[in-house]
Amino acid sequence: MEFQKEYLNQSGLAMGFKELTEVQKRVIPLVREKKDLIVEAKTGSGKTHAYLFPIFERLNEEDPTCQSLIIAPTKDLAKQIFAFAKMLTDPAIQPVDIRLYIGGSDRDEEIERLKLSQPQIAIGTPGKLHDLIRKENVLKVHTTAILVIDEADMTLDHEFLFDVDQIASAMPEKLQILVFSATIPVGIQPFLKKYLHQPEILTLATFTDHNLSIRHYFIKTKEQDRLIVLNRLLATFQPYLAMIFCNTKASAETTYAWIKDTGASVALIHGGIPYRQRKQIMERILRLDFSYVVTTDILSRGIDIPSISHIINFELPEDPGFYIHRSGRTGRMDANGICYSLYAFKDNQYVSELEKRGIHCEFRDLSAEGLVATRGLDARKQREKRQSPVVTQAIRQIPKPTKVKPGYKKKYLQDVSKKQKTLFSRKGKTQ
Repeated sequence: MEFQKEYLNQSGLAMGFKELTEVQKRVIPLVREKKDLIVEAKTGSGKTHAYLFPIFERLNEEDPTCQSLIIAPTKDLAKQIFAFAKMLTDPAIQPVDIRLYIGGSDRDEEIERLKLSQPQIAIGTPGKLHDLIRKENVLKVHTTAILVIDEADMTLDHEFLFDVDQIASAMPEKLQILVFSATIPVGIQPFLKKYLHQPEILTLATFTDHNLSIRHYFIKTKEQDRLIVLNRLLATFQPYLAMIFCNTKASAETTYAWIKDTGASVALIHGGIPYRQRKQIMERILRLDFSYVVTTDILSRGIDIPSISHIINFELPEDPGFYIHRSGRTGRMDANGICYSLYAFKDNQYVSELEKRGIHCEFRDLSAEGLVATRGLDARKQREKRQSPVVTQAIRQIPKPTKVKPGYKKKYLQDVSKKQKTLFSRKGKTQ
């Protein structure tokens, strides 16, 4: 696709854009038509550039007002979008005022600069943008033509919803709103109905689409210490880069320390680590200085690390919908990937839910030979189907006690066992 501005064509070539992704082919024409959009697209599908290219196409470089606002849920994702946006321009050819607003920056300096001039494209996190737009009234968004809400299921989460609602209400009524996410939860529907006008809805990602290039292996912990199971798992393969997800900062730190003690090259990154330190770690991750990265859901979406070969869920995320974000870190841009998940008996229903949503779950056991295939969640049902008719008859003939007494289970099982022996004995005599 040819862009209307030559500097965009040149920037695209310099960044290696030989052809547009499916998401970009579908989204860009609709943005050009100034339609509101709700785009459900998988991670790694190129959705960031699907909105950046048309934003720059519509941009009036001679107009010094704020023309587009992009909201992202985390500092890291906002910074990555900012970096992508900067790469689309060449200051020597066509300068564009693009500014990043995230926590941890010099607030006073930002305010003073905004009093002097406005960014043409503003990118930031909900809290920071709310502060500058509503509290300080220095970032003027009444001139904005396009609002992008990226990773909407996080950006419009209850933690940020008030801020985003306040930001949107300060913008013009004739505003084009573009909403992107891997999933569109029911909880954000009221916001979408309030602000979007007859939106086009593009569903370009399903669980089935997502897992075509990814093998999903589930390894039962059998109530063993997860760190021991993880250690045995890591001994079965050599990753190009493996990302290990934990549910909490404490769990991530413990897992990181365990792996580091083995002498492996490992990094730790989570929201509790200062931003500048996280930035340095991210730079080293992108240089492939590590074999393993232990993290929380801070890296489960948006952040582009194209070299990840393996994902390991040390713990399954509480929401099955977040599984797609984690596993989507690998198998990007049609590459193949592997996702390992440790699970316990209590997770059986969770895994069943993933299967219902289209994830093809393969089950493995750890043995002396490495990973070996094993039966899935229906193994118990299969055993019950193969249960001897004599055993079934014995269970039926021994009624369960109506009054529960101490030790009743043991006595009940003993009675069933005696009945089985009697029935087997009778069966033997008749043959």
